[in-house]
Amino acid sequence: MTLLAVDDDETQIELIRSVIDALDYPPVEYLSATNVKEALSLVARSVIDLVLTDLHLPDGSGFDVLTGVKALSPAIAVVVMTAFADTREAVSLLKGGADDYLIKPTTRDGIERIVLRVNERMALQHEALLPPDEGPAASPAVAGIIYRSESMAAVLSMASRAANSSATVLLSGESGTGKELVARFIHERSGRKGAFVAVSISALPESLAESELFGHLKGSFTGANADRLGRFEEAEGGTIFLDEIGEISPLLQVKLLRTIQFGQIERVGENRTRNLDVRIIAATNRNLARMVEENAFRRDLYFRLNVIEISLPPLRERKEDIRHLVDHFIARFSERNRKTVKGITREALDLLHKRPFPGNIRELENAIERAVVLCRGEFIRIADLPPGPIEESPKKEAESFAAKDYHSAMRDFESELIHAALDRSAGNQSAAARELGISERHLRSCLHRLYNPNPPPTLD
Repeated sequence: MTLLAVDDDETQIELIRSVIDALDYPPVEYLSATNVKEALSLVARSVIDLVLTDLHLPDGSGFDVLTGVKALSPAIAVVVMTAFADTREAVSLLKGGADDYLIKPTTRDGIERIVLRVNERMALQHEALLPPDEGPAASPAVAGIIYRSESMAAVLSMASRAANSSATVLLSGESGTGKELVARFIHERSGRKGAFVAVSISALPESLAESELFGHLKGSFTGANADRLGRFEEAEGGTIFLDEIGEISPLLQVKLLRTIQFGQIERVGENRTRNLDVRIIAATNRNLARMVEENAFRRDLYFRLNVIEISLPPLRERKEDIRHLVDHFIARFSERNRKTVKGITREALDLLHKRPFPGNIRELENAIERAVVLCRGEFIRIADLPPGPIEESPKKEAESFAAKDYHSAMRDFESELIHAALDRSAGNQSAAARELGISERHLRSCLHRLYNPNPPPTLD
């Protein structure tokens, strides 16, 4: 495992180092940083398992380290060291996402206890498949929704309450966040006996959209050779899911408004109305409120659709779900492709945690399917994953070599050279040292010097 100690007190840094060096088990790679910026830069570039951070730092606090680390990868354990045995402070740290806290002055037993506990957790999470857990994510039968995060728990709680009503629901969120799955969840919980009919508005040709939704009579237009039921009639007694509702044409907006208001439709070419009992759930990845202000969407229709709005969080805001989604997709695609992939390495999982996933769950699903197909062993590795960007550290700032003195420029060049090698080796210092043609001890010495640049003061 890899441990990062963050403290501007050199004595504390060396104390932790001595405890780690004296450990017989587990083997621990030790890194250190003196401030928030250095710590988050290291976490972004390396595979870290445990962060021990002081509460008070020169450029921020332990809370800044905590929030920055968890934003990059929730799987990293963060323990905050504080000099005050204040119960309220400890509670606030734990509520803020800290895995534990240590009271200064820290003791050998306290540090060893933290390291052993985190190592035990790693043994379960990173070395093999996760065992079945209690709770909602253990059962993928909840409309296929896999989650552990509080944000998704809140979404499903609201969806469950909305299911028992007949109110129109508007699901908003980025593409790939699972809006159709939530719509199916609402339908299944509603007890409605009819079918669940999903329609993608953006996939309907404008000339045929009205006929697709509301049906038509024979002879009502060229090619209408027989009467046809529309999607609304197919959903009689059930639920119709209108995806990408922001793409609906002005003409269909008027007809949809009447359908919502009166529960009636008219087939194309027909003069009489038909009464229907259909629950409407709409979804969009666009800002409908802004479209209303721009006169691109009817205000009255917007308010009819938006009786209950449920906003789905993007995957980058629910990273604690990534591990469980990955396991679910590995099991699914291993069976589908007749492979024996059992899990994912800690380096590959760490990389997934640090990716922004603009395509959300759909992008993650595609990445794991590709990895399962290409995987040659029992565990998915970094080489099996598709290339992609990683999120930058929240505190990272771009710097140039311009207007720097010789020593600063050379130090920055050395830092970029070393970190580029570490990036290519996914944080493996042995591999990075071999690539650079230096010993691993030399590499660690360089890292220590780069992140502890100020020599101890001397007396003249």
